[in-house]
Amino acid sequence: MTGTADESEWAKPLGKKAFLPWLFALTGDTFHMALGDMPLPWLAGLGELAFVALYGTAVFTALDERWRRTLLPPAALACLVAVTFALNIGYLDHWQMCFPLLSIAIGVVLRDRGRAMATTLGTLGITSGSLWFLRPEDASTGSVLAVAWGTALGGVVAASALNLREAVRKLRDTREQLARAAVERERLRFSRDLHDLLGHTMSVIVVKAEAVRRLGPKNLEAALGQAADIEAVGRQALTEIREAVTGYREGSLTTELDNARSLLDASGIAAGIRQSGPPLPPQTGALLGWVIREGVTNVVRHSGASRCDIEVRGEPDRVHLEITDNGRGVGSSGGDGNGLKGLTERLAAAGGSLTSGPDGRRGFRLVAELPVDDEEVRAA
Repeated sequence: MTGTADESEWAKPLGKKAFLPWLFALTGDTFHMALGDMPLPWLAGLGELAFVALYGTAVFTALDERWRRTLLPPAALACLVAVTFALNIGYLDHWQMCFPLLSIAIGVVLRDRGRAMATTLGTLGITSGSLWFLRPEDASTGSVLAVAWGTALGGVVAASALNLREAVRKLRDTREQLARAAVERERLRFSRDLHDLLGHTMSVIVVKAEAVRRLGPKNLEAALGQAADIEAVGRQALTEIREAVTGYREGSLTTELDNARSLLDASGIAAGIRQSGPPLPPQTGALLGWVIREGVTNVVRHSGASRCDIEVRGEPDRVHLEITDNGRGVGSSGGDGNGLKGLTERLAAAGGSLTSGPDGRRGFRLVAELPVDDEEVRAA
């Protein structure tokens, strides 16, 4: 909790008034001016008022996103430079603390322009340092070093603090975006899995229920066998849904080919299944299993075919899957369908491809190609 709270505080932008307390550095010279210890105190007062107004304008506008990219902050900064040197040249033994404050204003205004800020601070250091040769001889060496050190570090510290907070804010926003993207990907994965699982399972149950209805009056034993298959399919579907919810489901290509044969046979569709080539990595086989499940389900639901052929042809670096039927040339209930669209995205993410469409004058053809690279498929 503490770490999160600290990080949240760092992610908040600094308020516009964050740099105003540094103006108390001018308190000493203000007292001298009020006591009449410097010539023309009214002129010094006007100079101090101009300095404070320009300092506030430069800092406020540079911290306001509406004004940050306009000409107002650099214009106020340029006027602040002029007032600072006018006060220091006119009152050689007063107003030295204007230089550290000017350095802070430079860091705030030019914080995202590193080269310009470094050049400006360097020039300020050189020109302000040259003024020390004009100071009275009794000027304190300690105060000279303190002012010089403050001038050198003021702008760097101010720019670093602002840039650090900006970086923390961007990192937090990026992390939140990644978290939202991960949630969206998981939702998409779950919706795809649920669509594929329930679509296939309900098709099997409907087909076998129709078989029970047809066989019941004629062959009670065969009807009971189909009913037992419905029970087995239902239990298997429950297991697969639980696995899909937890994200650990990995289908088997051999299992899906067996399930495809069973579903086609129960639907009265002749099945021709051929598999060749070397054994496939588990993840590659699992992804092809999803394609077979969706393709065969669409054949049973929409094609009106009497025959369906499934060919899996493995090569050293790629595997080719083709599902064809002799039906009406319709692969789904609506063009590509949500299932085929989801599978196309899955295979594309794994470096593969999925194409589908009518096969000549009659029938429908579904072709999937996938690299035989288990790491790439697992990452996708």
